[in-house]
Amino acid sequence: MGLRAVIQRVSEASVKVNDQVAGSIGRGLLVFLGIGREDTLRDIDWMVDKVVNLRIFEKEEGKLDESLLDVGGELLVVSQFTLYGDCRKGRRPSFSDAMDSQSAKSLFDTFVEKAREKVRNVQTGVFQAMMQVRLVNDGPVTLVIESPLQSS
Repeated sequence: MGLRAVIQRVSEASVKVNDQVAGSIGRGLLVFLGIGREDTLRDIDWMVDKVVNLRIFEKEEGKLDESLLDVGGELLVVSQFTLYGDCRKGRRPSFSDAMDSQSAKSLFDTFVEKAREKVRNVQTGVFQAMMQVRLVNDGPVTLVIESPLQSS
């Protein structure tokens, strides 16, 4: 399994922690990022490149032909270990494929740092906090992306 992201094209999005806004953006992408046990810096590099260059903004009516970089959009990144919830057995998800929190935080922070090298405004939630996320999905456009398995 690779690094997982749910990406939503938004006209605005924000995340609150303890009734305080932790991050807020206008037009851009909301990325829920799940980090698995086997994920590496190569997965982070691949996902950052994919997210910022994915052509999911309209240039002409109905044509998805521009990227986040092309439109000067903003990015809100929210850690989401539940993307690794395995619901195939029983009624309670198993999260055994998610990376341990200390290692995942390091990779999450690396994702954010690398995104900030390319995108003018990158906001985040608070790692491991209970968060309330608000968004206006523009389209709606929602994509699920998983980094390819890396061969050794």
